[in-house]
Amino acid sequence: MLRRRFPVLKLDAQFKMPTMKPRPISVTILSLLMLVVGAASFAYHARRGWPWLPIHSDLILVCSVSLAAVVCGVYMLRGCNWARWLTLAWMAFHVAISALHSAGQAAAHSLFLAIFIYLLFRPAARAYFAARA
Repeated sequence: MLRRRFPVLKLDAQFKMPTMKPRPISVTILSLLMLVVGAASFAYHARRGWPWLPIHSDLILVCSVSLAAVVCGVYMLRGCNWARWLTLAWMAFHVAISALHSAGQAAAHSLFLAIFIYLLFRPAARAYFAARA
């Protein structure tokens, strides 16, 4: 009866769920780092901007960038390839912003960007993100 109504369903024992690659520890650590940094940055800047009126445009920009970090962390944990690229764009944006402050900050953020690139493009990380694309 069930097979007649839903011919697409495979109810035999040979049906297997697709296996997923385990998440590399480097992706987990970077994702959690992005979550923590984004949430802490948002909390700090939102508290600094209290009371909300008048809303300054720089506060909206900073809070948006902070929320983007949280989004990157959540969706990298879920294996979305676009989140990996958004994370690298987020770090590159921070390199550009820090270059306006001092050479030391730019060097530190550039080092972090290089570490992120290395960890997110290792073979295990590439396989993890490719399996979910």
